Amino acid sequence: MTFISLVRHGQTDWNLAKRIQGSSDIPLNDTGRAQAETTGRALAGGRFDAIYASPLSRALDTARIIAGHVGLGEPGTIPAVAERQYGEAEGLTGEQILARWPEGAPVPGRESREQVVARALPALRELGEQHPGENVIVVSHGGVISSLVRHVTDHALPGPGELIPNGSVHRFRYLDGELTLDRFNLGPEDRDLFTASVM
Repeated sequence: MTFISLVRHGQTDWNLAKRIQGSSDIPLNDTGRAQAETTGRALAGGRFDAIYASPLSRALDTARIIAGHVGLGEPGTIPAVAERQYGEAEGLTGEQILARWPEGAPVPGRESREQVVARALPALRELGEQHPGENVIVVSHGGVISSLVRHVTDHALPGPGELIPNGSVHRFRYLDGELTLDRFNLGPEDRDLFTASVM
């Protein structure tokens, strides 16, 4: 069995302003770097064999900070776990999006959650095949993580209004071609759970 811990990157200025980032390459801010340090320290008690990230700088820089805490080198990049593309909605707030495209209206260029799963899930399965019996960290994005969680839990999680916080950890198990959710929405206060069953 392989454990794959998906981590959401640290905060950016667009996160703070509640602007949709999508494929826009927005860097970490000071708070985001501190969040990455906190998550890295929480993960440092476990044994991890590899670390990967989306190629977007906010994820890759988060992974680099975490790698320093868990004793791993430069993260590999996985383009398939880059954030959901939001097309013409990128850079806008939720209020602005609703004003332009009322509920249910298609946003030009926005990926569906199904399209996100269709690219991200095979990449994680491949990672599971490449790292049998190992413990892997993948730093990704809220849209990708929430889409995967919805898919593997048949929409049981996230719950209504439940967010994927910056720096949070979501651990999956990979076995015989199947990805299942093991732990959801772990924060630094859950330090002991980060390392349970993966020592």
